[in-house]
Amino acid sequence: MRSGSSMTSYSKDLELGGSPHIFTFEELEVATDGFSASRELGDGGFGTVYKGKLKDGRVVAVKRLYKNNYRRVEQFLNEVDILSRLLHQNLVILYGCTSRMSRDLLLVYEFIANGTVADHLHGSRSAERGLTWPLRLNIAIETAEALAYLHAVEIIHRDVKTTNILLDNSFHVKVADFGLSRLFPLEVTHVSTVPQGTPGYVDPVYHQCYKLTDKSDVYSFGVVLVELISSKPAVDMSRSHSEINLANMALNRIQNHEVVQLVDLELGYDTDPETKRTIDRVAEVAFQCLQMERDLRPSIKEVVEILTCVRDGDCRAKSMKKKASQKEDAHLLTEGLQFSPDSVIHRFHSQSTNHSVASNASGL
Repeated sequence: MRSGSSMTSYSKDLELGGSPHIFTFEELEVATDGFSASRELGDGGFGTVYKGKLKDGRVVAVKRLYKNNYRRVEQFLNEVDILSRLLHQNLVILYGCTSRMSRDLLLVYEFIANGTVADHLHGSRSAERGLTWPLRLNIAIETAEALAYLHAVEIIHRDVKTTNILLDNSFHVKVADFGLSRLFPLEVTHVSTVPQGTPGYVDPVYHQCYKLTDKSDVYSFGVVLVELISSKPAVDMSRSHSEINLANMALNRIQNHEVVQLVDLELGYDTDPETKRTIDRVAEVAFQCLQMERDLRPSIKEVVEILTCVRDGDCRAKSMKKKASQKEDAHLLTEGLQFSPDSVIHRFHSQSTNHSVASNASGL
């Protein structure tokens, strides 16, 4: 955990645009009916989230950090600092928090009523079948736009996953949970051997160098893309050993021209040619995001551009410029990746692809 002086320096480095509103523990206790179990919205690695209603009538989500988490003060300050300086339509709004000296550390967010993407894909609300393919493609684009905004201001989310992508009643995205987020100024290298991210989503390169970069968010986003086209969870112990990790399954299926065995057929993949076309394109983007070598992954800004043109139907004129090492130049096309199912496989069909598949198989 950072010392008080280093934490002050960290906050100063963020150049906060303004201080968050400070709530008392007592008013949030009242707002949540004493943190009643009936008000629980969910829990995760850092705390439990409750639905609450403030005195001014606002309905909010209150995150109560676990007391037995020794890094909770750091995570609390980290999330407050980062969210206090950000403003984007696809990022959750932080209304305020308790004092760091409060008996409990509490964060107060806008309440997003429609659950998470995970809920709708393969969770408690999956039976509703509310996420049509056009909605899923828009969710992918809005999530990528939120990440592109973060990366533009040198912030890595570091825990991108479908349980951290909230949906409002119109199925617009609100990316949440910044407890693990970090600034990534170019002159600073952050190394951490403390486990980062979530199994099934975390960049496999992390286990080799203990560093996460903006391309690590891109990898995690690739997993989200595969969930959107397949309706399958990122990790499922009931699947065969080589396919427990969804990323590994996707790399194998896409490389072997077996996208039909990966997608959720109820989306219309085998009945509507336009749906098939766009799902194939999104599968290609996911394939690129999931490459083992970080330099072979696109930037999230490039991902936004490609997904937007997939949706708008003008991808034939688009290409994704790839940075390649001298070693890769010998077998990679020098021009940008042209979008067809074969082009992805031909471009990455090499030791790097096989390495990616093998590495993801052990990356749980």
